[in-house]
Amino acid sequence: MVRKTKNRKWQHWQTVTVLLLLFDLIAVNAAYFLALWLRFDFRFSLIPEVYLDKWLRFAPFYTVLCLGIYWAFHLYKSLWEFASYDELKNLMISTGIAVVAHAVGIILLFGRMPNSYYLLGAVFQFVAVTGARFSFRFFKLLSRDARRQADESPVRRCLLIGAGAAGQMILRDLHHARNSSSRVLCIIDDDENKQGRYVEGVRVVGGREDILAAVEQYDIERILVAIPSAGVADRREILNICKESGCELKSLPSIQELTDMGSVTAAKLRDVRVEDLLGREPIQVEMEAIYRSLRDKVILVTGGGGSIGSELCRQIAGHDPRRLVIFDIYENNAYDIEQELRHEFPKLNLSVEIGSVRDSRRVDQLFEKYRPDIVYHAAAHKHVPLMEGSPCEAVKNNVFGTYKTAYAAMRWGCRRFVLVSTDKAVNPTNIMGASKRLCEMIIQTFDRKCKAGRSWELPALHTHGEDELIPNARRKAHFAAAQTEFVAVRFGNVLGSNGSVVPLFRKMIERGGPVEVTHKDVIRYFMTIPEAVSLILQAGTYAHGGEIFVLDMGEPVKIDTLARNLIKLCGYVPDRDIRVVYTGLRPGEKLYEEKLMAEEGMQTTPNKLIHVGQPLRFDEDALLANLPLLMETAYRNDEAEIRDAVRALVDSYSPAEQPEPVEVRPKKYVAAML
Repeated sequence: MVRKTKNRKWQHWQTVTVLLLLFDLIAVNAAYFLALWLRFDFRFSLIPEVYLDKWLRFAPFYTVLCLGIYWAFHLYKSLWEFASYDELKNLMISTGIAVVAHAVGIILLFGRMPNSYYLLGAVFQFVAVTGARFSFRFFKLLSRDARRQADESPVRRCLLIGAGAAGQMILRDLHHARNSSSRVLCIIDDDENKQGRYVEGVRVVGGREDILAAVEQYDIERILVAIPSAGVADRREILNICKESGCELKSLPSIQELTDMGSVTAAKLRDVRVEDLLGREPIQVEMEAIYRSLRDKVILVTGGGGSIGSELCRQIAGHDPRRLVIFDIYENNAYDIEQELRHEFPKLNLSVEIGSVRDSRRVDQLFEKYRPDIVYHAAAHKHVPLMEGSPCEAVKNNVFGTYKTAYAAMRWGCRRFVLVSTDKAVNPTNIMGASKRLCEMIIQTFDRKCKAGRSWELPALHTHGEDELIPNARRKAHFAAAQTEFVAVRFGNVLGSNGSVVPLFRKMIERGGPVEVTHKDVIRYFMTIPEAVSLILQAGTYAHGGEIFVLDMGEPVKIDTLARNLIKLCGYVPDRDIRVVYTGLRPGEKLYEEKLMAEEGMQTTPNKLIHVGQPLRFDEDALLANLPLLMETAYRNDEAEIRDAVRALVDSYSPAEQPEPVEVRPKKYVAAML
């Protein structure tokens, strides 16, 4: 069947080519005869025989020359039913060359002709050749319109935002699509010079202030946003207007994303995502610096199967590392990212290892085997409510997993260790945030001790497996020659990551609601996964050791507003179609998050959206001396004492009081109210 289809297409192309060749053979000569005939008032008897003789004798030469020029310009290989500017340009250039060759050739070979002969002949030839070819497109459009009128299938009534190059390509693509379910009835553009004009037969009816009026006037069902080059502020304002219309929203990605995706087509339109409504420019990183820092390096990513870890692996894989090592305890996640990377980067030297950062011997074995140059430590327990219920596990995995991995990095000569931290480490009110603050303190301690250039005592935590306790004996560690740079990267909530609020809200909306928000006034900073990873990679290029890098995430977003926007983007009306209910703050949850402690200060980097806080001063020796007791408490699973032990080490940790539970109305009752 496929072969028969291909044969039919080949036969069709051959037929069209032969017909065009025959037409051109006649047209290029008839054009100059018509010019001669017109010169003598359409009276054949008045044409001097000498001119007719010259025309006839030169015709064979000109036919071969003209057809050769057209062939060289691919005029017999173009799909003329889709002809546009490029085809017209080739026609103009090739015809121009041909008519100049005609004038020069006939004069040199047979003598001069009337001046009007050259001009009129060129015009008639261009009109004939162009008209014949563009008639393919004309009849194609007529047949398309006829099919659409005969087609009784429902068509979505669309409004297009953007009459620029991207909008025109989307409009043309929808017009050419055979089975398109969208019909654009009007266009919105802020350029006053375009308003009132027509694009592909569709009128530009006004600017962004006219969106809601146009939706009502034209009974619009779907809005297509085609403004990839617009700034974030303009894009956000337009999308905020659109979501109030109740229409389905589709949008082209930003110009940066389109650069990676290729040409603009209707297939590139995607659902508007909630991050499109966030209020800042996407972070831009210096890719060349990142490329230099990662190229030909052995790089280890712990927690490489998670949301942040897997995106780290994707971006690192594209920067020519000598080897990429993925370390994760969850084999399914590790398998998924391994298969993806082997498919996308077949030449990548990739190793995947399964194990826990809590296992000292396994971590040490891993470093001895691969000797990584750079470590990105993304392995951690991160869910605040779950860790409040299992505080010992948070300390075991986050604190001592970081300690053991950082120790191994220092022992085996790793050049740079980058800890993935969180804004919840700032003045923490929950055990997860406090454990991440301890992680930051550990890597800052290691960095300072390494730079001190002298021997120092280190608790022998690294000599024991996960289930073993620490003996009272200490070991003398000699790290005077250690060159490892330890840094932390701190950012806010990551949209789309595993367990984040947006996927949770989507599931609630798909179930028909209600959407549960903990508190009406809760605010959070948000960033996308690629932005978070870009920050982590960029921090590695700026690191000198001991810093905590922070992304300027713009203005914080109210979770209540986020939930309501998401409901609107799904085509529903909040509190009418989908109800929003408030369940009360969860254990350890703040109303707001802080990016840096005030005393850490803030310095800029070459990337003005990335800031660095200076290391806080604390008693490193006291921290190291108390880690064995903390570990013993954690491995006794003594939840009553673990918070006190953490509070003794983290001065800024203030456990939040357990909130009174807030009754959530049963779904049946909520449904009855709607």
